Amino acid sequence: MKTIEHKWWVLLAVGVGTFMTALDASVINAILPVVRAAFNSTVATVEWVVTIYLLAISGLLLTFGRLGDLRGHRAVYVWGFGLFVVSSALCGLSSSPGALVLFRGLQAIGGAVLAANGPAILTGNFPAAQRGRALGLSAMMTYLGLTTGPSLGGWLAHQFSWRMVFYINIPVGILALALSLAFIPKDIPAEASRKFDIPGALAFLTGLVALLLGLNKGAEWGWTSWPVLGLIGGSLVLTAVFIHIERRTSAPMLDLDLFRHPLFNASTANAVLNYICLYSLVFLMPFYLIQGRELNPAQAGLLLTAQPVVMAIAAPISGALSDRIGSRIPGMLGMALLSTGLVLLAQLGPESPLWMVILGLAVCGLGTGIFISPNNSALMGSAPKHRQGIAAGILALARNVGMVLGVGLAGAIFTTHLASGVEAGLFRGISLGLLTAAGVAVLGIVVAAIKER
Repeated sequence: MKTIEHKWWVLLAVGVGTFMTALDASVINAILPVVRAAFNSTVATVEWVVTIYLLAISGLLLTFGRLGDLRGHRAVYVWGFGLFVVSSALCGLSSSPGALVLFRGLQAIGGAVLAANGPAILTGNFPAAQRGRALGLSAMMTYLGLTTGPSLGGWLAHQFSWRMVFYINIPVGILALALSLAFIPKDIPAEASRKFDIPGALAFLTGLVALLLGLNKGAEWGWTSWPVLGLIGGSLVLTAVFIHIERRTSAPMLDLDLFRHPLFNASTANAVLNYICLYSLVFLMPFYLIQGRELNPAQAGLLLTAQPVVMAIAAPISGALSDRIGSRIPGMLGMALLSTGLVLLAQLGPESPLWMVILGLAVCGLGTGIFISPNNSALMGSAPKHRQGIAAGILALARNVGMVLGVGLAGAIFTTHLASGVEAGLFRGISLGLLTAAGVAVLGIVVAAIKER
């Protein structure tokens, strides 16, 4: 029987991987201007450094979650860690924008492996009575990575070089890889005799990439433009093809029976809603602080840490509590607090005291921290043992889709009102964007209320 200490070493290995993948999903945003200047490139070119990572990691999450179910989560996880470390070094060594985009794609493949198998490893190594606590600590690492990425990236680029943003992954990744090899036990694949569903994986990958690319470029190309409508329409067709394949194959990549479980469906939907709210906030608040209140990036970054700090404190506590009382009450309370915090932030104007900013962000962080761990635990706990990998992939996919939808929704509202006048439009656009996100959080309360415990 595994000792308590052994379990926490497993959590440490998975937590570092979770933090690294989340960090690298957001860190590049802070150094894009530096990368553009270093290569004397265009904005459109360097944007693909961000876009390729988002598309690749989102499109491959279910694939590598399913591969973990078939080949063993530890084996796939360790392989992904090795690829992540090597590709990070290659990103730092890139001699052109094209090379950086290519190596970022490889890094995203490694990141998809880690994100899709980490929760499954934790679920397999912690008993049900401790699952919420373990997943809460892992969720804390995800949020810390996503929210500290831009500020850390800016500091590393300013103090050293933009290449250091990638080089820092090497020693940390090697340490985490050693911990993974030493402490994550080998698992026997639940379905080792099954074949991998290649047609389903390809249909899913192309359909999701088309959808995310359409959402990502909607504001730039125009939401009613033929390229965007074609991408979104094509994604719907490919989704129908994917479902057709999964219903007919004997070894589907995605077991559609998972979605017959009300708790699994509600938890997945609420994960998407939560990230829509969070990334509406992450997108809009820097504009309020830097452009609206004329703070410098360092000052704005310091204020914005109120949300992840409170979230990091609340997430593991809420996870441990959910092991006793279930996910419904924490889910409702968390989304209610998140909605309240967003409404508070929507009231901010050009003369609002900065303590109101901190209060609103702290309430949002508290709500998110209370919500996320029980919801993750409910999602993973409602999936059978031989579907833990695919459930973890769906959890990570819900996060990425919510991020894209949140930025797209908030961006569309903000840019529409910004065109009406620089100052008035800026504050009005931010306010309406945050109020819309608050409405999404209210929907999350309803979804949480109908969940099973």
